[in-house]
Amino acid sequence: MKRWGKRLAALLALAFLGMSVLNASWLAPAPRGYVKLIAQRGTVQQAGGKPLFPVDCAAARIEPPVHDYLENTLPGLSQAARLGAQAIAIDITPTADGQLVLLRDEALDCRTDGKGAVRKATLAQLKALDAGHGYTADGGKTFPLRGSGRGAIPTLAEALALLPEKPLILTLKGRDPREAELLIAALDAAGREVEKIGDGFNAAEPVLARLRQRYPQAWAFSPQGVKACTRDYLLRGWLGLTPDSCRNGTLFVPLNRQWAFAGWPNRTIARMQAVGARIVITGAQGDGQPRGLDLPEQLGKVPAGFNGYLWVDDIYTIGPALRPSYNRRRPPEEEALAKALEARRAARD
Repeated sequence: MKRWGKRLAALLALAFLGMSVLNASWLAPAPRGYVKLIAQRGTVQQAGGKPLFPVDCAAARIEPPVHDYLENTLPGLSQAARLGAQAIAIDITPTADGQLVLLRDEALDCRTDGKGAVRKATLAQLKALDAGHGYTADGGKTFPLRGSGRGAIPTLAEALALLPEKPLILTLKGRDPREAELLIAALDAAGREVEKIGDGFNAAEPVLARLRQRYPQAWAFSPQGVKACTRDYLLRGWLGLTPDSCRNGTLFVPLNRQWAFAGWPNRTIARMQAVGARIVITGAQGDGQPRGLDLPEQLGKVPAGFNGYLWVDDIYTIGPALRPSYNRRRPPEEEALAKALEARRAARD
């Protein structure tokens, strides 16, 4: 029995050694390129506190504003580009009259002065609304951005004209494949060279299938696909296997779970590049869902040679923190931001 125990221990030790060498990051080639920032919805107001149930409205629980930019608006997109975002993720929703606008909510009641479903409103009705109406940092006592977003809900055509060469991650939340046709028509009408520019698509699989057919070289991912690739690699990567679900897919790596990914970072990067997959580092995973990066010190946790994407919730903070040459804030703005970041940290302790 002792002899068999020693043999088993030796085999386990050899297996562990083999897996260690197989997944050794330092034995993998050094990645080429540089880290790229994806600004979620452009330059935005930061949501504070926990999501509200059963229906959450992020605009109703923002942190005290340190700037007056609004998500998914033309000024917010322009500012994100100026702050160093290599790509900007925007939300696309169809209107009642077949147009596409930038709004993330299903209902107008959250952040605008409208009522009802976005999809049941016409473009003219949406253009008359105030996109900053519902933002409050004190439970509804004050609304510091009310009136600042009148007429600010843009069409996709306006966003494409504003950023003709900036890669956009176009997010469609519906499951109807006809929405893909609307999007393709809008991109064609704008003369957008999706694959050349580097645009991407984030949508449910029924919608994504048509977009992949039309733009086979474009980055396209779904929540289901990201979950499958990430889950499967966590399970099989330690055996040196790259799962089929990651082929031309997307791997999400939360900052606080990097240790769980076999061969991280260089070996993981090499494996994903070999199958045409992209890697996105997100903020820390909590409550089952990772958030984007929103604190400067989080950048210190990103591997030095990482050449993939960072999903950024707060480009106003992260852009200049990564590349100080983009910082154009005046001293009072720096002071206000420093106080806001301290409050953000304290809220998470």
